[in-house]
Order: sequence, then C-alpha cells, then structure tokens
Amino acid sequence: MSLTYATYVTTLANLLAEDPADANFLQIIPSIIDYAEQRIYRELDMLVEDIADSSASCTSGVRNFTLPTSIGTFQIVKEVNIISPAGSTAESGTRNPLVPVSRTVLDYAWPSSTGSGIPQQFAYFSQASGQSNIIFGPWPDANYRVEVVGKIIPTPLSVNNPTTFLTLYLPDLFTAASMIFAQGAFQKNFSPTPDAGGQTMGWEQQYAQLKESAATWEARKRFGGASWTSAAVEPTAVPQRG
Repeated sequence: MSLTYATYVTTLANLLAEDPADANFLQIIPSIIDYAEQRIYRELDMLVEDIADSSASCTSGVRNFTLPTSIGTFQIVKEVNIISPAGSTAESGTRNPLVPVSRTVLDYAWPSSTGSGIPQQFAYFSQASGQSNIIFGPWPDANYRVEVVGKIIPTPLSVNNPTTFLTLYLPDLFTAASMIFAQGAFQKNFSPTPDAGGQTMGWEQQYAQLKESAATWEARKRFGGASWTSAAVEPTAVPQRG
C-alpha cells in the first residue's frame, strides 16, 4: 500500500512504539527521511532521478558553464548537448552531443578562445557549494542553449510534498530504510552484528532483500533485463530471449 507523509509518520510511530505527537519523534522525522531517500537514490540507478534541463545557455568566448538548477541540482551528468544554431531551443534546434574528457585534454587541445566554435567536448570543473561547473572545448563562439541530462535528488517527502515516487511505488523499501536510521539514531538500538541484541541489523537485512528486487525492476525499465530487454530472466529458458 502506498504512503503519504501522514501515513508514513503514523507507520513509523507504530513500528517504533512511539507517540506520533511526541515532539522529539517529530523533530527527527526529516533526518529519517533524508537518510532513507539519500541512501536509496544513491544505491539504486532509478529513472525517477533522471532529468533533462535546457534552461541555460553558454556564453560566447567563455569556456566555463554552470549547470542549471531550475529542475534540480545535478549529482551526475550523463549527457551534454549543444543546441545549434545559436538562439534555438532544444525543441527547435539540432542537438550536438559532447564527448566527456578530462580537464587536462581540454587545457591541452583548447588552451584559449582561438579556434572557438560549437563545443565538441566537456569536462567537470568543480562541484562546490552545490553549483556544478563544466568546461567546454572548443570555447563557444556564440550563446548556445545547453541541454544537460543527468541525475538529481528528487524533492524530499514533507508536509508540503506529501507523496514521492518512493512512497507511491516503493513504500516497503522506503519504510525499511527509514527504520534502520530510526532504530539506530533515534532509539539508540543499533546492532553491528545479527547477535548484538539490537534491531537495526534485522531491518538492514530486510532492506537488502527489498533493494535487490527493486534494482531488478529498475534494470528492466532501462531495458537491462534478460538479453538487454525489459523482460525478466526466465530460469528455464537457455539461452535467454532477445
């Protein structure tokens, strides 16, 4: 059954045998949510994390480009496309895919604005203060729209955002991840080994089992299933279809 913020808080309170109105319990809820969401998003390659943002443009004669944050802050960049001709949108122009290289390559091949044109390569420059920056080579000769494709951390669950992909489609995994932090950090019931007397290890094991099935589900969404299709692996079918 899917969860909302309200039913999530009630479920945790029941599992932890806590008063859902207790001030200390309510105070730590955001930290529990943050732990669960961050862990799941980092450990699973989920399509819900993928976005394409073409809201920003590069600057002529400047090789540095700050990744846009209008949809979310990029954690991983998968693709960068320059939209030509200059002034075109992603919907009306032509995508020019860039090849990722090291900064050393760009410094060597394109050390200055000499030979500027439509960028062909890019490299990460920094990810300081939540603002990721990349650099181009060659340096752009016009203000081209830039389409960035990659992964963000979706908006967290909260009173103002009462449902998320995790609460709607992976409520069991989200609950298990939440209980690991809640048992250890809130109730101080941490157990590093199965026989240490705490309960976090039991939830850790439950989380691992649920994560395995979720990872398989996500792989099939990306056509990473049997023989690179969306099909599940058939145990008696050899070779796999595809």
